Amino acid sequence: MNAINYGTRARLGMIMPSGNQAAEPQFHAMLPAGVSLHTTRLKLTGSSEKDLLAMTERVEDAAELVADSQANLVLFHCTAVSTFSTELEASILERVRKASGLRATATSEAITAALRAVGAKKIVMLSPYEDGINKREEAYFRAAGFDIIGNAGLSKPDANAMMAVTPDEWIAMALANRNDAADAYLLSCTTVRSTDVADEIERKLGRPVVTSNTAAVWHCLRLLGIKDSIPGFGKLLREL
Repeated sequence: MNAINYGTRARLGMIMPSGNQAAEPQFHAMLPAGVSLHTTRLKLTGSSEKDLLAMTERVEDAAELVADSQANLVLFHCTAVSTFSTELEASILERVRKASGLRATATSEAITAALRAVGAKKIVMLSPYEDGINKREEAYFRAAGFDIIGNAGLSKPDANAMMAVTPDEWIAMALANRNDAADAYLLSCTTVRSTDVADEIERKLGRPVVTSNTAAVWHCLRLLGIKDSIPGFGKLLREL
């Protein structure tokens, strides 16, 4: 029987899209003993610009609710929303901090920190998204100093379609977009099953693989002062 995890070392609060089926299971698999996860959801199942911006309307409500769990840190966890623009990212984080009274970070910050930690400058970015999201995300990471040398999406319209992409399909997509000039591969989106095969893709491509969920777990643990080695999900969590 697995021990019940009550967060004796730290509690991570997470604000996430309502349609997300992947982040919580993956976080539970990655978080070390004594670090618990406490989530609150905001409405988001689609991927249109209107859908993404609507997720931000009740940020304060979600931040107040997750703070009630006595979390030590709040993660706003949606890649497409947090990379929408640097202005929106800053606004969301300020609103979360003010409403919760807690430290806050976002998926966008986590990915940026993770890519820097693996020493990456040239990035191949893969996602389940439609073209508009990919273009905004590329602009965000270019502004952060990265050279996006590949950017491919699967044009999935909603969370269910994104979740339906199998781990084997993520492996195939990564291999199809192999670029030996890349320093790392970013598999973007929090509601996909790419984290399952991050280790395998690293072995096949010979480069670090960062997913939205591995980046978020790694970054949040480091902000909480926890540096456990976590095998099975890529170099980032195993070594850095």
